Formats: sequence, structure tokens, C-alpha cells
Amino acid sequence: MCGITGYIGYREAYPIIINGLQRLEYRGYDSAGVVLYDGSQINLSKTKGKVSDLIEKVTGQISKKGNLGIGHTRWATHGVPNDVNSHPHTSQSGNLVIVHNGIIENYDTIKKELVNRGYIFQSDTDTEVLVNLIEEIKKQDNVKLGKAVQIALNQVVGAYAIAVFDQTKPDEIVVARLGSPIAIGIGKDNKEFFIASDASPFIEYTKNAIYLEDEEMAIIRLGRDVKIRKIKDDSLVDAHIQKLQLNLEQIEKGGYEHFMLKEIYEQPHAINDTYRGRLLRNAAIIKMTGVEDNMKRFLNANRIIIVACGTSWHAGLVAEYLFEDLARIPVEVEYASEFRYRNPIISEKDIVIAISQSGETADTLAAIKLAKSKGAFVFGVCNVVGSSIARETDAGAYTHAGPEIGVASTKAFTTQITVLSLIALRLARAKGTITSSDYRYHLQELELIPKKVKTLLTIDDKVKYIAGIYKGVSNFLYLGRGYNFPVALEGALKLKEISYIHAEGYPAAEMKHGPIALIDENMPIVVIATNKGHYDKVVSNIQEIKSRKGQIIAIVTEGDVVVKEIADHVIEIPETHEAFTPLLTTIPLQLLSYHIAVMRGCNVDQPRNLAKSVTVE
Repeated sequence: MCGITGYIGYREAYPIIINGLQRLEYRGYDSAGVVLYDGSQINLSKTKGKVSDLIEKVTGQISKKGNLGIGHTRWATHGVPNDVNSHPHTSQSGNLVIVHNGIIENYDTIKKELVNRGYIFQSDTDTEVLVNLIEEIKKQDNVKLGKAVQIALNQVVGAYAIAVFDQTKPDEIVVARLGSPIAIGIGKDNKEFFIASDASPFIEYTKNAIYLEDEEMAIIRLGRDVKIRKIKDDSLVDAHIQKLQLNLEQIEKGGYEHFMLKEIYEQPHAINDTYRGRLLRNAAIIKMTGVEDNMKRFLNANRIIIVACGTSWHAGLVAEYLFEDLARIPVEVEYASEFRYRNPIISEKDIVIAISQSGETADTLAAIKLAKSKGAFVFGVCNVVGSSIARETDAGAYTHAGPEIGVASTKAFTTQITVLSLIALRLARAKGTITSSDYRYHLQELELIPKKVKTLLTIDDKVKYIAGIYKGVSNFLYLGRGYNFPVALEGALKLKEISYIHAEGYPAAEMKHGPIALIDENMPIVVIATNKGHYDKVVSNIQEIKSRKGQIIAIVTEGDVVVKEIADHVIEIPETHEAFTPLLTTIPLQLLSYHIAVMRGCNVDQPRNLAKSVTVE
């Protein structure tokens, strides 16, 4: 959700922090703030709005000098977005400064106790309560900052990633996490340290990073090794320094107007990277260590349960078709947010596949922990190396999509489907539920997908033309059947997310069970009508729509003649196997959403009320 960045070292902190906030703004952008220590005092500036608003406010308001500072870009939880509720927050004495991502659930109880002790609060946030709790413990127990943070965190209930410093001891920053990610960049000879919600803010300065685990805190002091302790019992933990694979070029726009458009166009490369080294077509082999090492578990599983949220849930729905169709393994797809709060029946014979782009999705992480407590084997599919889900699961596979900055997922979806297709095919071959010739055909078709996506992207101007016709409508329907029903859901989600047009996705046959009442001459309906699966049935659905004057935008296979005669607009995709059509049909829907949003003047990369990674409930 919120983005945290910080620096302590020999460089000027301000440009590092501001640059970091700009890279983290995808995590939250309703307010932003920065605090710097210049050697004698702290200089704090924060504002409602975006990082650009913060930069404008800082100029002429505070000194930009100082080698220590922390910054924050917020996605509001407690307290409306305004200047006062923005982070950083200071303690009542003004000595302690904190930034916080997460939710302190028992903040109100703690706040009442602190009010009784004479504390006065300026904001409506749970974060100001936390920093004053730390100050009160530090004062009452006469302990150092690190110990005060540890004691305070043992008293709070909720999720957090925090960075705290004390201006009376400005060579130290304390960071901690529970449920929200935090990374520490290690400079040469420990002469400087970087703090961030992910590694993107400091990638040009160091490739060495420590990712804190849940219930860990770190004391960062200049010239010393980082000390990591368990929050519950104060025991020391070995600091594991990882080498970052990220590079600076991956997180820049590269000449595109928006990150979302860049990431749509990166999909041929991203899909290829996902199966590279795994799909060996000439040898008719799929190599995935996480699957091979646990093959017996997969083959003996009673069922697979897929848990995910949002776009990842839609990828899971596609996987349900893949696993059941190809490998003949029963599959259930669950919203992670619902799965964790009911009492699901899970056994040691079940496999749970958790899907998340960021690897930090709070509900999915909670679902993983529930599944593991019941004895299930948990397999993770995520994009971010070293993320919480990658560490919590028993085994897994990375998608290798590269950084996805745009809030609306695009290449995350297609690379997730690619990984899940590889797993389904490998299991099908091991179980003998697919013939040798059919298996080879699938591998050949999957290998061709990047080339076909690249070809499909050349129709961008046609999609843009269609977007111009429908940019002013209030509602959309998306219909699909079989493998492309989840694509209809995903297409509707994309439009809602970035253009704020109400849209719903349905199985095409369900149209008659209610949604058909909405259809009139003002209602555009996107119908995925490839020549695979239930083509004739979908054509009948299209005819029913046209008889009620609905406007049809049809996604069809190249060479289609039947739907072309009926639909108002037709977008063709290359021929492929039915199982892989979602990798193609989703591309024009992404472009359609993008162009409509741009034409409506919407902020495509940072849609209102949304954040990229949902790390709080």
C-alpha cells in the first residue's frame, strides 16, 4: 500500500528520497511527505496529493540539507487524505519521527491511554499513536530507541512496516516489519544505508539488500553491520544479504507515455522470459525445479486449491481450465480474502497454489499460513524475487515478468498464465493424460505465443479508433465462454480500474439470466468469440444481443466470417490452441481500456483509490 523510503550516509538525502518516492508512488499517491535532519534540527514537509505536489511545497519551505531522512507516499487507511494525516509523523516532543505502512488495529485503545497521560494528537492516524507509544516507553523505561520500538511493537495488534529515527541520536534508523515489506540497501563498507518498501528506490546505488522477515526489526547504524532481532524475544538473527537482479532500465518508462502502455508492449518479451529455460520444445521437455522436486505431491494430490486476489484470481480461473482439462486434477479457485475467513476443509493431500504479482498481498499471505497450518503443500507463483510469498511457500515458480509499475496488471496476468500453463502441461505429461503428439503440439503453440502477441500489438490504432467511439459510455458488458470467461472478467476489471466506467464480465450463457435486461442501443458489449470451444453458442449469444440493439465489439480468430457479419466492430487474433487463447484475447482488451482511460483524462498509472500492492486488509 504505502511507500517508504529512507537514507542515512554521506550523500545529500533529499534527492535520493524524492527519487525513491517517485518510484514508489505506484504504492500510494493520495499524500506524500519527507523529513530531513540537517545536523541541528529536523525539517519536515508533507502534503495531500502526489509526490509532484510535495516537491513544489518543499521548495522554499524547508531546507533540503541533511544526510539523514525518510519519506512516505500514502494510501489512506486511518484518516482522510490531508496534510495533517500525511506521513511522516513526529512524537509529541518532536524528537522521534516515523513513517508507517500498515494498520494498527488496537490504536484506539492505546490512544486513549496516551491521552490520559497527557498526549495531544494532531492527526486521525494510527501512526501518530504508534510513534507516541514508542516515545512514552522510551521515556518511562529509560531505554534506547531500538528497545523502545521492540516493546511498543509487542503491544500493538496489526500489520506494519516502519522506519523510525530520533533526532537526538541521528546516526541510527530503526526499521521493522510484520505483514508489509521493507528492504535495506547496504552501501560499501557500511558508510551508507537505504530503506525502501522495495528495492527500486536504491537500485542505482547498491545491489546488496536485506529483506526483513515478519516480526523482525533492524537497527541501522553508520559504520556498523546491520543488527537484526526478533521482535518477540529480542533474539539475534543472521542478516542474509541478497544480490539484486533488478536494473535501472527496467523501472523507467523507456519513451512510453505511461508505464501501463510500456508494460502492455513488453508482453512478448515477458512471456518469452517466463518460459525461457523451462520450455525445451525440441527435446519435448518442461523443466521446472519447483514442480520436479515435488512431483509425487502433485501427482498424488486430491485436488488443487488456487488462492489469489484481483487479476491474479482471474489467472487462477484460467488455470482451473488448464489443470482440469489437461492434467485431469480437480481444482477450486478461491478469493484469498474469503478463504482466510471461513473454515475451509484442507488436508495434507491438498496442494494450494498461491498467485500474486508482488508476492506481498496480505490476504494471500494469510491464506498461505492457514493452508500450511492445515498441513497442505503450498506452491507460490509470483513475480518479485525474495518477496514474502516466495519465502513463505514450500516451493514455487517466478514469472520473470520484470517490474510492473502500472497499478493495473497487464504482463503480470499473461506471465502468470504462462507459468500455470507450463505446470499443467508438465503434470499432464507425467500423469499420461495427454498424448505425446498433443503434448508436442501444445509446446509448439506456447512457444509461438510471444510472436503472436507482437503481431497482435500492431492493431493498436484500430483499438484506439474503437475506444474513441465508446469513451463516453457509462456501462460495458464483457462476455466469454470456457477459457475466455476469465478473460471477460479481467477485461471488465481493467476498464473499471483505469477509466472508472462500470463494467461487468459474465459467462456468455449467463447473459440470459439477468444481464440481458441491461442491453439497449447505448450498451457496448465485448464478446470473446474465438473459433475454439463453444463458438456456435457464442454466435447465438451475439445474435440475441443484436436483436436487442446492443453494440458488439467482437474478439475473433483471424479469418472469421460469421461474427464479422453481425458485430459492429471486430478485432482479430492469430490462430492458436484453445488453451492459449487467453494469452491473446486479453491483449486488445488491455489496449481498449488503456485508450479509453487516456481519452477520458484519467491517470492511467495511478487510478484513484487504488494501489499496486495490497499489503493491508
